[in-house]
Amino acid sequence: MKLDGPDTQLNAQWARVRGRLRAEFGEAAFRSWLKPLTLVSHRGAEIRVAVPTRFMRDWIVSHYGDRLQALWSGENPDIRAVEIVVDSGRPQLAKAVPSASMSAGLSSATESPEGDAAALTLNGAASAQDDVSAPLDPRFTFDDFVVGKSNELAYAAARRVAEAKTVPFNPLFLYGGVGLGKTHLMHATAWHIKRRTPGRRVIYLSAEKFMYQFIRALRHKNTMAFKEQFRSVDVLMIDDVQFISGKDSTQEEFFHTFNALVDQNRQVIISADKSPSDLEGLEERMRSRLGWGLVADIHPTTYELRLGILQAKAENLGTEMPLKVLEFLAHKITSNVRELEGALNRIVAHATLVGRPITLETTQEVLHDLLRANDRRVTIEEIQKRVAEHFNIKIGDMHSARRARAVARPRQVAMYLAKQLTSRSLPEIGRKFGGRDHTTVMHAVRKIEELRATDNSFSEDVELLRRMLEG
Repeated sequence: MKLDGPDTQLNAQWARVRGRLRAEFGEAAFRSWLKPLTLVSHRGAEIRVAVPTRFMRDWIVSHYGDRLQALWSGENPDIRAVEIVVDSGRPQLAKAVPSASMSAGLSSATESPEGDAAALTLNGAASAQDDVSAPLDPRFTFDDFVVGKSNELAYAAARRVAEAKTVPFNPLFLYGGVGLGKTHLMHATAWHIKRRTPGRRVIYLSAEKFMYQFIRALRHKNTMAFKEQFRSVDVLMIDDVQFISGKDSTQEEFFHTFNALVDQNRQVIISADKSPSDLEGLEERMRSRLGWGLVADIHPTTYELRLGILQAKAENLGTEMPLKVLEFLAHKITSNVRELEGALNRIVAHATLVGRPITLETTQEVLHDLLRANDRRVTIEEIQKRVAEHFNIKIGDMHSARRARAVARPRQVAMYLAKQLTSRSLPEIGRKFGGRDHTTVMHAVRKIEELRATDNSFSEDVELLRRMLEG
């Protein structure tokens, strides 16, 4: 039945549906998106409504389709589907499926009779978030994440957020160097949330893509749609947030998005290569808010953790790996997990393609370039520079005669690391530290060894420095 003439009952139902939509989604959202909807036809168990543009149709399908279908069914049980069409010469359909099938899964494209593949199906899990959100790697789950001392806090925090019914801390801020597992944990969290509560809307994307989406919205004058899209999610996950440093307008929008979500008690998860306080190029208010919740760092891997990761990876590949080969790799490749897994993949690929057994000799042959890069010699100058940065002292203090503990202790740490990581003799090390005697270097080494044995926190600090220099 076309609605060319008056249909009092149907129009009254439509008026009540519009009233409910206005009450539930608010005046601003109603005025921007829902008010332009017009009722155009009624055929049996199907209602057709129209909007002026395809973009608006897609947005309504994604954000309000389920509720529109439910409200119509509540007003009139005979209505089993709602079609949203673009009010143009050739309508493009977006059908709201009956509520019984709304839990079937993600949105799917369906062709119209003319072969127009632009038609969309309203579905409980359908949303424009699927277009914005980056794809999740199926390998990155909690089950596949190897936990060790260096990442146990970050793992526990991510798991807690994924399993919690309410927001435990906001935001969860994960930070650490390249290839240590930040992205793995974010993907694992997203997978876990999607599987436990499929109805929750999750967006995961890089800070770079967030910036790109914002710039595109500015260019096309769709900033209201952008705001609605990012501020209506249940979980927002931004990877590598350091990439918006110095981008003032993007920072401003991210700041307001972050505040809006936190105010609505929606979960925000962020990763970066540094802690919030150390991120350069971010406004102070932004750094302050990023540190509101739980900040969890991921340290460089230990030998035991690297060995565990290699064993788990080899098992997943279904490959028998000699233990001495795994131990060799865990000792030699200390920079990051990504490089470690890459090395294992190369060894397995070589064995499969060439047909040679995996031995220590073939491993060294296949990975000669990688091993050479990891075997590079650390210089005393590098050690002094890294230790000075770590303890926030001047590089000149390494050579000065100052004896204050704030200077003397870092200097002793640098001497200790020079003894551990270089082949220089004690007199040579002493000369690099302002012409000091070799007995001074011996005393420094003994002092640091004693402190490491009695002070776990200090020992972890020194170990972190050592691994950073080795990497």
